[in-house]
Amino acid sequence: MNTKKLTLLAMYTTIALTIFVAESALPPLLPIPGVKLGLANIVTLWVLLSGSFKDALCVLLLRIVLGSIFAGQMVSFAYSLSGGLLCLLVMALLYCLLGEKQLITISIMGAVFHNIGQLLMAWGILQSLSVFIYLPILLVSAIATGAFTGMCTKLTYKRIKKLLPK
Repeated sequence: MNTKKLTLLAMYTTIALTIFVAESALPPLLPIPGVKLGLANIVTLWVLLSGSFKDALCVLLLRIVLGSIFAGQMVSFAYSLSGGLLCLLVMALLYCLLGEKQLITISIMGAVFHNIGQLLMAWGILQSLSVFIYLPILLVSAIATGAFTGMCTKLTYKRIKKLLPK
């Protein structure tokens, strides 16, 4: 890995981590545990678009590890990791299939599978299917938050892409 790429990935990780820590300090959007915007996913999707799956995975893993430490949420590390990895896998697959024109759909599906990954982890830890009662609420919130983060990524990507040399 060259110095320029390493610096760029460090910058993306710092941005994602800053967004994650700032968002975790905000009061919840809804009085439902676990429902949040997931704004750091904008950076993950951005890196997937402008870099590679490997780059996005690196930024995601660093953000989850460091975010869990800095935000004091080591308890949620396993949930963040399972949700984040499943989200990234689904977004990467859909990006290969659909391309950048469907960023909002890709982001929504990423958010949906992030929540599914977290519920699968909860099921694995708690050994109770009752955690899936929460799924309809999480799906509705994932559609709304995924659409928002997808729109943010799409608008940013479109504008910055125009500025880059061809």
